Amino acid sequence: MKAIVYKEYGSPDVLTVEEVSKPSPKSNQILVKVCAAEATKSDCEMRSFNFSVNWFWLPLRLAVGIFRPRRRILGGYFSGIVEEVGSQVTRFKAGDEVFGSTGLSFGAYGEFMCVDHNATLSKKPAGISFEEAAATPLGGLNALHFMRLADIKQGQKVLINGAGGSIGSFALQIAKNMGAEVTAVDIGFKGGMLQEIGADHFVDYTQEEFSNLKEEFDVVFDMVANSSLDNCLAILKPGGKYLTANPSFSKMIRSIWVPKLTQKDVIFRFAKESQEELDCLAEMLTKKRISPAIDEIFSMEEASIAHRKVEAEKRVGISVISVAG
Repeated sequence: MKAIVYKEYGSPDVLTVEEVSKPSPKSNQILVKVCAAEATKSDCEMRSFNFSVNWFWLPLRLAVGIFRPRRRILGGYFSGIVEEVGSQVTRFKAGDEVFGSTGLSFGAYGEFMCVDHNATLSKKPAGISFEEAAATPLGGLNALHFMRLADIKQGQKVLINGAGGSIGSFALQIAKNMGAEVTAVDIGFKGGMLQEIGADHFVDYTQEEFSNLKEEFDVVFDMVANSSLDNCLAILKPGGKYLTANPSFSKMIRSIWVPKLTQKDVIFRFAKESQEELDCLAEMLTKKRISPAIDEIFSMEEASIAHRKVEAEKRVGISVISVAG
């Protein structure tokens, strides 16, 4: 089978398409014929081993490979068709169309992969493409996790800093579904897409500092790792909630004492990517309450181009690799 592989850490140029052995499922696994996979920021970070938040650098390096990657095929979020099931598997059968997350096992950049039957997987909703399905789990699972923590009420004001990426674009849509008035912050060329998917207001951070806005927000959801916590707290109402999906070590420490001094919550809790959450997303997709904002679909041979676009933040939404061709 064909797969996009990397044998060393480095630039997007280390990605190549090669013939590798087709895997065989164990008794507790399913074999999936992959149709599409999202090209994520985390894929790029794993490939280069260069992380925007680096406090976990050493333990992760020990886990995935000190000198070179132990797992040569990236891709953690995908859609595909069940090809074969192990003897212990009862959730799925051959021919089922599925989408979801591989967890830390990766492998979705290949034509076939084996996934544990207890992984976060759901049936692909009818009426959406495999590319749309693959573009949903990363952003959708994380966005749903944080918007539930925000506990948004009808009419509340929400600001999303870094709204133009995978997680931010889903957070925007989910917040709107919860009844919020949403202000999206990102670079100018993403403004049209963000307003198209529901943003009530857009701030181009290259032209205006959002902390200077003449209003306060009930919720600030921050996707930008190096953002200023003080700037975010400055526009948060007393009793409001600041949530970060990319917590620096200092923000993690300050989350302990800032609420006691300011009456403003600072929240970080890593997403569990649960089965219940993915099933909820599948229902929301079916009912057209959310839709992935896909920027571009790349072939396997264009994987390095996809990674460059993701790393440079030149995408307008979500980048997807079509594995089925």
